[in-house]
Amino acid sequence: MKKENGFKTNITKLILDILAFIGFLLALDPRATGIAIHEWLTLAGVAAIVLHLLLNWNWIAGITRKFFKKTTVKTRLNYIINWLFFIDGVVVMLTGIMISEVVLPVLGIGLPEGFAWRQWHSLSADLSLILLALHTALNWDWVVVVFKRYLLKPRVNPQAETQTSEVQA
Repeated sequence: MKKENGFKTNITKLILDILAFIGFLLALDPRATGIAIHEWLTLAGVAAIVLHLLLNWNWIAGITRKFFKKTTVKTRLNYIINWLFFIDGVVVMLTGIMISEVVLPVLGIGLPEGFAWRQWHSLSADLSLILLALHTALNWDWVVVVFKRYLLKPRVNPQAETQTSEVQA
């Protein structure tokens, strides 16, 4: 049963991560999708990020506890990049909300223009692309292992194996 839960969790993580990655790339250039799709897609991205964090909470909590103890340099670097990516994501979202042309008006909310929200949004979005690349590179071995183990090799159903063995016996 534990192996089955690991399978479901890893497949869920992989599918979520692939969809979030594609959504992120689509949302990266609002000229390609249009501002409305850009804004709604990024709001959906918030839900994907929250789910990603929840699915990886055990890793986050575990590394937080042992960050200054015995762990690898790669793990520490990954942890730091993840935090930078999270903080940058919050900046992207907050500045995006401040310059919203579609979502906030639909919700009946109007914000005053001004400050440098657009510049901060653009800068933090550019930084997020770099952090996403680093995050993906640092976790690429996990992506490859899960992809090979669960998607490339046919999955054997333990119940079907048992039923087949009983029928053949």
